[in-house]
Amino acid sequence: MSSWQERKAPTVNAKTNDEATRVRRFTPLQRFFHGGLLAAFIVQGATGLGRMSVETGWGKGLCRLFGGYESALVLHKIVGILMIAGFLIHMVYLLVVIDWRRFPRMLLGPDSLVPSPRDARQFFEHLGWFFGVRPHPEFDRWGYWEKFDYWAVFWGMVILGISGLLLAFPVASSRMVPGWGLNVALWVHRIEALLAMAHVFIIHFFVAHVRRHSFPMDRAMFEGTVDLESTRREKPAWLARLKEAGRFEERLATEAPPFVRAASYLFGFVAMAAGIALLVGAVINLPRITW
Repeated sequence: MSSWQERKAPTVNAKTNDEATRVRRFTPLQRFFHGGLLAAFIVQGATGLGRMSVETGWGKGLCRLFGGYESALVLHKIVGILMIAGFLIHMVYLLVVIDWRRFPRMLLGPDSLVPSPRDARQFFEHLGWFFGVRPHPEFDRWGYWEKFDYWAVFWGMVILGISGLLLAFPVASSRMVPGWGLNVALWVHRIEALLAMAHVFIIHFFVAHVRRHSFPMDRAMFEGTVDLESTRREKPAWLARLKEAGRFEERLATEAPPFVRAASYLFGFVAMAAGIALLVGAVINLPRITW
């Protein structure tokens, strides 16, 4: 969706070029938003599942982590409102970084997160590569799966945000929608939340961290950089554009300090463990609750 509206880093010297093994991909602001969204998503998943499955020992245990059944609801509402605020800030961010001089043509450009016919073609090319009948497609800045992840979160925020607000303030909501509308909102909120958790904790975690070239952890959203050799194989079209525009050298980076890498692994593994634990607990306990 956005173009590269970033402050240029100083050109690295030859010695740094020789030592560079990574490429800068995400800005500190983008990483901050991702970290905040990840933390909020885990909290919302834990508090929501705890209240939904409070008839089970597992659900009661989750609620106790947050001070009890009612405290879990209060925290769920607060974090939900913070997520909505973050979503609105993200909308403002998009309005700032969009290249309005090339709008709307830029929406289908290589720097855009808007799906295009090229993504559909590369999906089938990638599928052919999985079965060994096609060469690996040359992805640009965003792969089709990354665009899917972005829009899944985008529309998920809209659905969960609207239904969550209706449920968080039922008296005010009842002045705008009939009573049965709140029942519908409850089901929409629950089903969308379960779908979102299943997608993030299974598909997103697998694609981001379990693939061969990123295992055991893709540190891109924690450190802002990606492995140069892996990127040459997966996204050669993006690197070629950077070189053609004369911006490749300024994006080269060296390995992060050990303490930064350790912090990335710690944060990432804790988030993965929490997500998988919530997913497994939900699968085991959801059949035991009264819907």
